[in-house]
Order: sequence, then structure tokens, then C-alpha cells
Amino acid sequence: MKKLLNSRRFYRLNEILAPDGPIPISKSSWWNRVATGEFPSPVKLGPRTTAWRASDIEELIQRFEGGVNNER
Repeated sequence: MKKLLNSRRFYRLNEILAPDGPIPISKSSWWNRVATGEFPSPVKLGPRTTAWRASDIEELIQRFEGGVNNER
């Protein structure tokens, strides 16, 4: 049940990017990679609220840990 609840969680950008989050890049770099499709697309939760599915972020982190390099 806990895994199911975690899979439905959403992360805001400040929870994803360093210093509080696990991904050490700037906001502009993050958005550039979202635009190119390298990073997952956000979900709009409201007119001024953007978030990412926990499952998408966990998959991205696993890609990093697995050594998959999508750099161009």
C-alpha cells in the first residue's frame, strides 16, 4: 500500500533540484532538458502550480544511477 501511495505523490521543483533535492542542476538547465524531452514533463495541478510525478522523478534518478548518459 505504501508503494502505491508513493507512486501517486507529486514533487515540486524545489524538492527535485539541489540544495534540497537530489538533482544538482540549475532551474534553467532543468527547464531546458524538460523542453528537449530529456527530463520528464510536469503536471499542472493548478493555474500557478506545477509538479512532477514521483514515479517519473524516481525513474530519472535510476537512469542517472545506472550510468545512462543522455548528454549531447
